[in-house]
Amino acid sequence: MGIHFARIVAGGVIGMLVAGCAVKKADDGPAVQKAAGEFMPMPAFGTLPAGRIERLDPALDVLIPPGAQVEVLVSGLNWCEGPTWVKAGPLTKTPGLLFCDIPQNTVYKLDPNTRQIEVFVKPSGYTALEPRGGEVGSNGITIGPDGSLVLCQHGDRRVARLAGPQFITIAESYEGKRFNSPNDLVFDRNGNLFFTDPPYGLEKNMADPKKELDFQGVYRVTPDGKLTLLTKELSRPNGIALSPDEQTLYVAVSDPKDAKIWAFDVKADGTLANKRVFFDCQKLVDAGRKGMPDGMEVDRRGNVFLGGPGGILVFSPAGKHLGTVLTDDKTSNCAWGDDGGTLYMTMNHNICRIRTGTKGKGW
Repeated sequence: MGIHFARIVAGGVIGMLVAGCAVKKADDGPAVQKAAGEFMPMPAFGTLPAGRIERLDPALDVLIPPGAQVEVLVSGLNWCEGPTWVKAGPLTKTPGLLFCDIPQNTVYKLDPNTRQIEVFVKPSGYTALEPRGGEVGSNGITIGPDGSLVLCQHGDRRVARLAGPQFITIAESYEGKRFNSPNDLVFDRNGNLFFTDPPYGLEKNMADPKKELDFQGVYRVTPDGKLTLLTKELSRPNGIALSPDEQTLYVAVSDPKDAKIWAFDVKADGTLANKRVFFDCQKLVDAGRKGMPDGMEVDRRGNVFLGGPGGILVFSPAGKHLGTVLTDDKTSNCAWGDDGGTLYMTMNHNICRIRTGTKGKGW
């Protein structure tokens, strides 16, 4: 969410200019388009200041052990999102962290051990040739049941699957009207895809003349392609996650006037019921903490980790705020990687990580 532009860092422009324009197959990924003027982010070393864990409940010590530190891995990004751990397999020969730089229209791959960064998919969210402004790239990404990369493409206003050098559309419209800009997504164990559709990828957001829907929806797509609108009652649906038993769907609303995390029961037919507030973030927003409720992950015990006001907020399954990994920056999302016990975090211009005392759902 939000629009973030390229920046200059003390000591020079961060990045590497790639001469010419040619289609190149990355050594460890799918075909990508490398264009003249492309910049690469920069490996970074160090930690955020000690004591940056806000502990509101002793239960947090089990999830984030005392003494845990936030390590900075990458800097110089424009606006990073969509952290997703990829294991070695058909998509990539080696494991690593995939993440998006939305203004750069690029998915990068990071080797956390060597801090080597490479372009993994470009363009990632906007494939048309006509230049446009706004947030064009991919936002939320995930690995589909078949092992392919599935992307919420802001610029192309669709959810798509990467198949070799091509994107295959999964969903792009509802009742003949194009989506706003799909933002975040999650699969259940049966292959059903849940995703959110706020206006952040439109150049003028809510006021964009190309906006076709008069609401911001949450949707479900079955493996055979059936699309269902689950709710259109949320003003800015953003991050989305499922509980370990997949009976609860969480949706973060990044509305500065109504910043909440909502919970829904998932019925047997995949529709939603019993809408309720899981946690109200408005008081944190009003207090001046940077960021809005954004991307989130759930651990194997049902605790919720949210990129939101102030950093990564940690909640019990009952919605109690246990504490926050304070970043003092706009923190968009998080994902577990390595052995399932390392939490990777995307925060504005940086990629960071912290070791946890828990593991992510599915590990």
